[in-house]
Amino acid sequence: MPSQKRARRSAGLLLFRRPAGRPDGAVGDAAVDDGAGFEVLIGHMGGPFWAGRRSAAWSIPKGEYGPEEEPAAAARREFEEEFGRPAPEGDGVPLGEARQSGGKTVTVWALESDLDAGSAVPGTFTLEWPRGSGVLREFPEVDEFAWCTPREAAERLVTGQRVFLDRLREYLADGRVTPGRDGA
Repeated sequence: MPSQKRARRSAGLLLFRRPAGRPDGAVGDAAVDDGAGFEVLIGHMGGPFWAGRRSAAWSIPKGEYGPEEEPAAAARREFEEEFGRPAPEGDGVPLGEARQSGGKTVTVWALESDLDAGSAVPGTFTLEWPRGSGVLREFPEVDEFAWCTPREAAERLVTGQRVFLDRLREYLADGRVTPGRDGA
């Protein structure tokens, strides 16, 4: 009997904030140019594979979970593991799921909060580096967090996660998110 390969699933939290002080919620020149009136918190993936890359090398704080864990609970757990601090309180807005090019299905919730990106204390992972050297090294899961306008985030995020920016923009515009999957 052939073995069944478990579908890989990830869950994450996309924090957003609507900066105060301006009628459109914008902050700084980038936000004014973007016109979105909100920013999202994303992280640059750590480790040697992503070092030096800026474009398509960032991610929504997320991680894999198994069949025994609820996706929303996994999203909160993974946020804490990657950011190093508990996820903010509150009910997340479900942004649905999307299938990434590697076959993993990612489910994301948006949550309004204004955390200090510099307060992150990321978790680490161990990797043999350089490859084949026998030397195990620790790397941060995420080596930098930043608040970005949706336009900036779209340039930085891996391609399969960009759809969540559109869904968040849709939600903030009319209070609804079109349910369903993208790319599956």
